[in-house]
Amino acid sequence: MASYRYCVLCLCLLASLPAAKTAAPVEEEDPAFWRKQAQQTLRSALSLRHNTNVAKNIILFLGDGMGVTTITAARILKGQLQNKTGEETVMAMDTFPYVGLAKTYSVDFQIADSSSTGTAYLCGVKSNLNTVGLSAAGRNGICRSEKGNEVTSILKWAKDAGKSVGIVTTTRVQHATPASAYAHSAYRKWYSDSDMPAIAKQQGCKDIAHQLVYNTDIDVIIGGGRKYMTPQGTKDPEYPSDLKARGKRGDGRDLISEWQKSKAGKVAHYVWNKSDFDAVNPNTTDYLMALFEPGDLRFEMERDPAMDPSIVETMEKAIQILQKNPKGFFLLVEGGRIDQGHHAARAAMALHETVALDMAVSRALELVSDDDTLTLVTGDHSHSFNFNGYPFRGSPILGKSPLFGDDFLPYTTLMYGNGPGYKIMNNKRPDIRGVDTASKDYVQQSAVPTDTETHGGEDVAMMARGPMAHLFHGIQEQNYIAHALAYAACIGENQDHCLTSATSTKHVTGNAAPSIYIHLIVQLFLGLLLTAYLH
Repeated sequence: MASYRYCVLCLCLLASLPAAKTAAPVEEEDPAFWRKQAQQTLRSALSLRHNTNVAKNIILFLGDGMGVTTITAARILKGQLQNKTGEETVMAMDTFPYVGLAKTYSVDFQIADSSSTGTAYLCGVKSNLNTVGLSAAGRNGICRSEKGNEVTSILKWAKDAGKSVGIVTTTRVQHATPASAYAHSAYRKWYSDSDMPAIAKQQGCKDIAHQLVYNTDIDVIIGGGRKYMTPQGTKDPEYPSDLKARGKRGDGRDLISEWQKSKAGKVAHYVWNKSDFDAVNPNTTDYLMALFEPGDLRFEMERDPAMDPSIVETMEKAIQILQKNPKGFFLLVEGGRIDQGHHAARAAMALHETVALDMAVSRALELVSDDDTLTLVTGDHSHSFNFNGYPFRGSPILGKSPLFGDDFLPYTTLMYGNGPGYKIMNNKRPDIRGVDTASKDYVQQSAVPTDTETHGGEDVAMMARGPMAHLFHGIQEQNYIAHALAYAACIGENQDHCLTSATSTKHVTGNAAPSIYIHLIVQLFLGLLLTAYLH
């Protein structure tokens, strides 16, 4: 009987909602709408051809923590920010013709972190949790396990091949994802020397900030992380009275100055604010280091556009500097605070970060050509992030489900499996009927109490376009990504398919393989013989 009364209550609640909420666009009621749309999609699919050109440039967009649920929810949010229902919105990454899935587990854990996944998709080998740029023989926090177990990344392979290379991130540039491109560290949080135990320093291990400057010659470095580069107590130029923003280095070194001195004879700019960043002329700049915050950059929803550029702006400047190299470039662009929004169980923060990353993808596609640039969008791992309930079409993605739980209380469409949003008072969940769940500060409810929400373990999407994009298909191990990118660009160890002599035409003419020319010559010869015979 209680169950029956609950169903009646649900129906009453549904009936009380505005009719416009459930009304579909009129054209969608006609079967011809969907048939026409499907046929157009089919024609587009049939017109696809594999681009087998060499990838002169590679752009890797990495959404840290960007699982499939995050992509779906961000798509809807992006549409709703444009006053659309949202579900039908097409994001820039949705237009990529080749899609696959990557398995994200690390060697020692079912559910990985950003350093072990970064080592996988950048260095081409799976590793252990919390380790950066090491094989699985490297041990978490054990300095002596670094030696002999270092693995290099595709950024290093590209640089060795003569390409320009860059890193753009919304986190500190010493964070796990960017660090995997240049560093080798037994512990991902050894950002500066003061973060390291004495034994690690005695054994000769170097902090990640030091390795940023000295391991690989990186042309463009953009993100946060000023405090790890300067001597302990150094006042921050933007927050001079903030003790937490001051320099952290115990060795007294100023790595920013050392970086500038190492670029003597080149045009190298260091900037920390938007006005100086905007003044950098990419046409005359050889090197750029831009560190906009002491630590991570501000969330997109909290960013001061007068002080800090957007990820679209930083990515654009990076491409403009790097693309001057006639041999091409490799660029890693990380939407790193998607992950941090999720860890705080603040879905609004995470989704707005994802929308910002997609805007950067869109702008990048305007700056480069699919003929010579391989662009990949992927995530490193997911989160315990759920899209649930039965919300009507067009319902605010950051809003509440129209149905209540068995406790007769509402719940949000987006929730977490665990996290700081677990709140039980008097054996009941909080009543959120009067709460603005779309606020950047709203913490979504979770099923299990944890200080921070955790990662998820399901596969993540790989979306590719450009030369050899068809290599990103099916369900692959995450470390496959680095090898496929390198194959497409003819860098790294597997170059058997690349141009080996001046007479070879393979990969120079894209889809026109030498066998086609042989076939045409044979046809022409047979034609001449037949003409001679008839005459």
